[in-house]
Amino acid sequence: MTVAAKAITRLFTPLMRDRATILCLHRIQDLDRGTPGHDPQSLRTVLGQLRREGFPLVGLQDLFRWLAEGDRRASRAVAFTLDDGYADQAELASRLFGEFDCPATVFVTTGFLDGRLWLWWDQIEYLFGQTRRPLVEVELGGTVLRYQRDEVRGGGYDLAQADFTARCKLVPEVEKAAAILRLATAVEVELPETPPASYAPMSWDALRACERRGFTFGPHTVTHPVLSRTTDEQSHCEITQSWARLVAEARAPLPIFCYPGGDPWEYGAREFATLRQLGAIGAVAGSQTYADGRTFLAEPDARFAVPRFGYPSDPRAVLQYASGLERVKQILRS
Repeated sequence: MTVAAKAITRLFTPLMRDRATILCLHRIQDLDRGTPGHDPQSLRTVLGQLRREGFPLVGLQDLFRWLAEGDRRASRAVAFTLDDGYADQAELASRLFGEFDCPATVFVTTGFLDGRLWLWWDQIEYLFGQTRRPLVEVELGGTVLRYQRDEVRGGGYDLAQADFTARCKLVPEVEKAAAILRLATAVEVELPETPPASYAPMSWDALRACERRGFTFGPHTVTHPVLSRTTDEQSHCEITQSWARLVAEARAPLPIFCYPGGDPWEYGAREFATLRQLGAIGAVAGSQTYADGRTFLAEPDARFAVPRFGYPSDPRAVLQYASGLERVKQILRS
């Protein structure tokens, strides 16, 4: 960042009073495993810039406490989160964040770490990636979908995969699972019982090793369903059992929940009630905006839907979020 740019971003500091930036990452690029994701060197550069610019890099539990207490230390704070519990998060991300003494929280899908399943959208990606069929027809939610290879984009099924995954979020969980099995038949690809290396979870031992390096871990359900598409019983079990499993395995489990997906329609009052009963201090979602201390204090349920920014494809946007430039853009758009 140039000297001029630094001076300009400091002008936005008043707009960040009582506001913090929470960032959500998923995969870290791992060439050995063939794992796509955030470029480690780019992430290292961003963390270095945030440190040099003096942004407080804080743990999520501290940030939630500051927001709940109206503590001004939340202003301009930056917290990092990672979702799901992939092996690359343990092997690469924990060491990378450790280089900058930067706390981070990983929200783990406990059935994934237990080896009971692999994540459903990864199954879809695998099936479309492995098929040799030029045309795929599959039923989902009572509709027969017809997909062709996209020759313009290299002959793959990227658009089909994105469409099928999005549609799976709109149907009940039972139908989603059945549709993925129908997709496997349609593409003529056998779905392995356990995830290949590029989709593998971290182990519980790796999780505890990451705790020693400064990572914290929170619950992210057992099977990563869209909670609004589940029954009352399943929603309750997904939340409570994921917490119980984490308590059994982690040394210092974080009582903050993370909704799968995280769009506002994917959770609601039912989930808030379960989290209150469980004694959770809050939950994170999506929404692409700042965690606002004033909202935290004024609205009783705000702590159960604390927004995060998805980590941007252009790393320069991270500084726009943290500095308050994104806040200026939000004001202008509104």
